[in-house]
Amino acid sequence: MKISTYNTPIELGIQAAQKAAELIRFAIQSRGEANIILATGASQFEMLANLVNKDIPWEKVTMFHLDEYIGIDATHLASFQKYLQERFVDKVPGVKAYHFIRGNAEDPQAECQRVSDIITRHPIDVAMIGIGENGHLAFNDPPADFQTEEPYIVVELDEDCRLQQLGEGWFPDLASVPEKAISMSIQHILKSQHLIVSVPDRRKAQAVQGAVNGPISPDCPASILRQHPHCQLFLDQASASLL
Repeated sequence: MKISTYNTPIELGIQAAQKAAELIRFAIQSRGEANIILATGASQFEMLANLVNKDIPWEKVTMFHLDEYIGIDATHLASFQKYLQERFVDKVPGVKAYHFIRGNAEDPQAECQRVSDIITRHPIDVAMIGIGENGHLAFNDPPADFQTEEPYIVVELDEDCRLQQLGEGWFPDLASVPEKAISMSIQHILKSQHLIVSVPDRRKAQAVQGAVNGPISPDCPASILRQHPHCQLFLDQASASLL
């Protein structure tokens, strides 16, 4: 794991987007196309704002969606589909394809199978992800499943995760935060050729410490990132404060 620390979240986002763009362009030069994963949440604001302005032939890029709440539709304030539509799809000229998870699908397990079938045909070149306050990757809360090979799975959200979503302002109260989600699995995230992990903010410092210095354990899902051969962790001074 390569760790880079910057003074502010803005600088972090600039640098993470620059590296991601280099890797996307390299994949296109090598294979003629690139497949990417995008995460959501407050940690990705600056990275995405910079990435969409990069000189990338987006018509050769296919985007996959990392996770989504079960039971909300794409018009909900907290919908990750809405987030990526507004912050990525609407901002880039003619992206080749994008595959959203439908949080309001009638059958969540069938929805998992639908997006799993698509992503297995698209090996991921670059995944741009974050780390949760409880150390989660995507919505794989502790203790996370480190074993399943299914690309997308139904997961239950623990209270710490739900409190993070409330604290970031996506919901009016804890009771409104869904208790289940569809998430990309840990093993499928790790199949990405490169991982760009953006983690700003003091509230993530404990999780960063566990991911970098603690045991590799399902109790801190992000700790497994240390096993990936091409993982770059982008921190600011606040999130790196306990290292």
